[in-house]
Amino acid sequence: MTGEQFEARDRLPPAQREAELFARLPDAIAHAVRTAPGWARHLAGIDPASISSRAALAGMPVLRKSDLLALQKQHPPFGGFLSGEIAGAPRVYMSPGPIFEPQPEGEDPWNAARALAAAGFKPGDVVFNTFSYHLTPGGFLLDHGARALGCTVFPAGVGNTEMLVEAVAILQPDAYVGTPDFLKVILDKARDLGRDASSIKRALVSGGALFPSLRADYAARGVTVRQCYATAELGVIAYESEVADGMIVNEDCIVEIVRPGTGTPVADGEVGELVVTTFKRAYPMLRFGTGDLSAILPGQSACGRTNMRLAGWLGRADQRTKIKGMFVDPVQIAEITARHPELVRARLTVTRRDEQDVMSLFAEAPSQDDGLAARVADTLRDVTKMKGAVTLVAVGSLPNDGKVIVDERDYAAAPA
Repeated sequence: MTGEQFEARDRLPPAQREAELFARLPDAIAHAVRTAPGWARHLAGIDPASISSRAALAGMPVLRKSDLLALQKQHPPFGGFLSGEIAGAPRVYMSPGPIFEPQPEGEDPWNAARALAAAGFKPGDVVFNTFSYHLTPGGFLLDHGARALGCTVFPAGVGNTEMLVEAVAILQPDAYVGTPDFLKVILDKARDLGRDASSIKRALVSGGALFPSLRADYAARGVTVRQCYATAELGVIAYESEVADGMIVNEDCIVEIVRPGTGTPVADGEVGELVVTTFKRAYPMLRFGTGDLSAILPGQSACGRTNMRLAGWLGRADQRTKIKGMFVDPVQIAEITARHPELVRARLTVTRRDEQDVMSLFAEAPSQDDGLAARVADTLRDVTKMKGAVTLVAVGSLPNDGKVIVDERDYAAAPA
């Protein structure tokens, strides 16, 4: 694949794209209902042939990630939403929750190549991939897309930073994929060690917000950074192009913005929950509620691509929060308090410091025992797989507002 191969579809008249997508939708729904018992249960009473417009699609129930988690526990491993048998999947992944996902079919299973091409990646590039290849599909998602585009991939993962810097210095990769923060870690470590990382000239990041100050820091180092929005269940949903004027919806998916907690679409420009429909045959996702907030931007991108644009990631419709590229769920905070009967309540706060996510757990306890704080910090790391500071506070001092996770990062000026 090359960037030019995407051009024809990227520049379709919007009305033609819409008509083609909804002409395909009834068959996709019929296939899901016929081959996957979970979809048959979820869409009971729905006539697939009638779902041929956005208005009709809005009448279908939303399947939210929290629903999928519960259904997978009832009907392991995929909740009945896999079309076929597990033996037919190339790989199976486990994301935090846990939620299990089969790898979709195809050379570029998660439709990532188009996002990489829009970010300036080209055949022959050496790509330094720091997404994890362990348990979750993040590493493979961009790996497949880069190789479909004709790139060579170094599967760096999230290992020892000094080792990764050494690999950069020797391999001299052209490009980076990974979380927004980790590229800075690598570049700073290379500077400190006196190693050359100047070969990296472009990057495609995901798994967290690319804050304007961080984008500017990379630009000052000669690295052009673009971002994409992807999930394990759906693949790449939207991506930035060379002009970075919003996130362009990927081909082969239908995006809706609905009022949180409902399936009702909101007006363009209004913030709501991102709901996505995809057409993968083996693991179809129909009106899948991501739990993420976004909004539709008016007009089209100045780059010439004609699909609708999103305002990027604007927070969570629920309290489930992405920190350092990993989701933390309120149920995990409840697990931490359950392991320590001395705690009355706990509240996780997420902030930014030195261009990195920082999480701090504030826990009510009758006494402020340093030993207890240390034990709770160990449990926080065990449960979330990330380090965080723990502060014990007096009983009754946390706000009684029902919030278990509070995201205090500034998204007002976060990426368009």
